[in-house]
Amino acid sequence: MEVLSRPPSGWPALVLNADFRPLSYYPLSLWPWQEVIKAVFLDRVDVVSTYDQMVHSPSFEMRLPSVVSLKHYVAQDRPPAFTRFNLFLRDSFTCQYCASTEELTFDHVIPRSRGGRTTWENIVTACARCNLMKGGRTPAEAVMHPRHKPRRPSTFELQEHGRRFPPHHLHESWLDYLYWDIELEA
Repeated sequence: MEVLSRPPSGWPALVLNADFRPLSYYPLSLWPWQEVIKAVFLDRVDVVSTYDQMVHSPSFEMRLPSVVSLKHYVAQDRPPAFTRFNLFLRDSFTCQYCASTEELTFDHVIPRSRGGRTTWENIVTACARCNLMKGGRTPAEAVMHPRHKPRRPSTFELQEHGRRFPPHHLHESWLDYLYWDIELEA
């Protein structure tokens, strides 16, 4: 992880919920500067921190926001979408058979040819090697059992998992809001 005093192109702003926690950790809740300026003018957000970069119009100028918080709390209780990315995030980007983090794909625990469905409860992250080795067999037949029983994660669980995988570029003004509630080591 690289902490930058100047962000990558685009001058994005970290978007916090009204409780000052990011709307999401992975992917990190970032808005382009244009959307942030619009939200400021529509009085939907409070500016918490700014960049040194200015934005100008003929009658107005302001520093670009680097961190904003929503004025109204947005509940995060909707179930997560069943996507490849969320599946990998649930399984911590690790093969559930051998713990590899290379060449990841997904595996039907009960093969589709045996009536297995493409659901949270029947799909696990697998490396290409293990997926090929297991083939169209059941875990018992292949003597390959997933480390964790596949299940539908909650949005909260995915957010917690996402905190372990910070983006490669973080602006220094974001750091206080990303990790403020992590337990400190003694």
